[in-house]
Amino acid sequence: MNQTVQARLVPQTEALLVKLMAEKRDLVIDGQRVFATSGESWGDKFLGGKIADSMAYLILATPRDDPRFARYVSGFRELSRLTLDDHLDTWGIFYYMAALDQLQRAGLLEQCVDAETLAALKTKLDWRTFVRPDLSLIDLPNNYYGVAFAISGMRHKLGWEDDSGMNTLVTKVLGHYRTFSESGFADETEGDGRFDRYSVLLIGEIAHHYVEIGLPPPPEVKAWLRASAQLALNRLNAQGDGFEYGRSIGAYGDTALVELVTIAAYLDVLTPQEKAAAYTYASVAANKYLRFWVDADTGSVNLWDKGRRTDAYRGKHRILGENLSLAQQYEYTNALWNEMGYAGRAPLADLIAWRRTRPELTTTWFSRGVYDRALVTLRDGDRLIGLPLINGGDGQHMNSPYYPIPFSPGLVAGVADSSLPQLLPQVTFSDGATLAPLAYFKHIEVTTDQGITTVMYHQDESDRLGQAKPLPDPRLKVETTYRFAPHLVTRTDVLTATQALDLRSIDIEFASYSPGLKLVHEGANWTATYAEGAAKSFAVSGFATCTLDAVDDRAYQTPSGPFVSRVKCTTGAIALMHPLTLSWRLRYE
Repeated sequence: MNQTVQARLVPQTEALLVKLMAEKRDLVIDGQRVFATSGESWGDKFLGGKIADSMAYLILATPRDDPRFARYVSGFRELSRLTLDDHLDTWGIFYYMAALDQLQRAGLLEQCVDAETLAALKTKLDWRTFVRPDLSLIDLPNNYYGVAFAISGMRHKLGWEDDSGMNTLVTKVLGHYRTFSESGFADETEGDGRFDRYSVLLIGEIAHHYVEIGLPPPPEVKAWLRASAQLALNRLNAQGDGFEYGRSIGAYGDTALVELVTIAAYLDVLTPQEKAAAYTYASVAANKYLRFWVDADTGSVNLWDKGRRTDAYRGKHRILGENLSLAQQYEYTNALWNEMGYAGRAPLADLIAWRRTRPELTTTWFSRGVYDRALVTLRDGDRLIGLPLINGGDGQHMNSPYYPIPFSPGLVAGVADSSLPQLLPQVTFSDGATLAPLAYFKHIEVTTDQGITTVMYHQDESDRLGQAKPLPDPRLKVETTYRFAPHLVTRTDVLTATQALDLRSIDIEFASYSPGLKLVHEGANWTATYAEGAAKSFAVSGFATCTLDAVDDRAYQTPSGPFVSRVKCTTGAIALMHPLTLSWRLRYE
């Protein structure tokens, strides 16, 4: 991993920073202006901090007798003044504080930041800009308590405040864990049930913040870290693929696993065999980042073009910041592995063999109460399938990356910020209202018999789409059954109306990375077959008509690349007075 980072990643980042020092606010990367001009609102609110952190890393990685050292120190001074008046928020403040902390420890802070700028930064870089006096967050999900804790701790190290802030903040974030989660996975909401990549990663970030601040993580944090690491270990693979569902995945889904297993290894909550697998995965993911995510034609990470699509808040206007933060995640984890004595080591484990030793079925309970929240993880040979039974909550409940469907790299994926009816029925009323079985899971049951795993649950309310927050609608109840067999997954839904419903249609789609070959209609069944790729066939029952089409549209692009085909099915207009059964069956390689 160290060779990949030092020989390939650092030069890639260095080239961007040298270009920035030369062009300053006129910088353009891959056709995208990096800095907004006066009056434009699309600027990257984290960028100043990411620039500072990356420049600090570059300075510390450069020998002091190298002519570049003086240039980079001068560049830090220039860029800190250049960005001083730019809006800076949350993670941007964190990155800037991390930069100042590194420079302080190296005895270089006064050389890199002039006194006037440093005084202004002392006021600007404050966690209280996004945390109210009553300790409530200002329009942010709960993972930002960890950011505030880290900022406060580093301010304390610089002598800018006492330790009361960080002590209060860490009490707040750990209290949230105890209140809203069974096993230390953080609900991003106040109990609505959004458990995603951030929920798993956050305890790793908090544990690392303890290390950055110089404090030992308490046993409770290490126990929660172990639970998250266990979920991550089941996902390690030889391709470097990361977290499979929720927002901000793709390149960040890969680094999430890297960050989590690295800090878990550093704090000795992994066995020696697990550490070997974790180090190997980190090495593979770092190589994948430079091979797959960084575009050789532009020298920049690509999250947005050539068939890729990510969340709107990670728009291409953040192109420099995304390069810098992704590089930072590999750089700091590499530093931890080096500190553990892994510098120069080749990968230590066969991850294909490793995956085959992992459990074939794991149910991770996030919370249980009025509604159940869980993640069912299945292993079919070398293929991982993740079935999240969660609630995307405010702003995400209607988006397909949060659907209760069997996500699997290269086979099933969602589309960021899209309510595409991927693999589950969307029910549209004659008045235009749309319901879907998305958020209100009860009595989740997971059983295995003779090699077949069955997952059952019911929802007494459906989720009414069309607004930011989920809204339970009792007019439509849905009972769902999944069955997982080798190379086959089946879903059956029984829809029951609590009153006669006049429906415009019930619709479902399967957008696939595999090119469609043909569509056959036999009786009540429609079956699509595929020419190549992971999907072999997709069959549906209970729909009046289906079509199989090739797609070449931004609406069908995912973080890792485009879907190329789509099966689209509809019931047409119906009156729903009796229970209606709909099902699909997906065969895969």
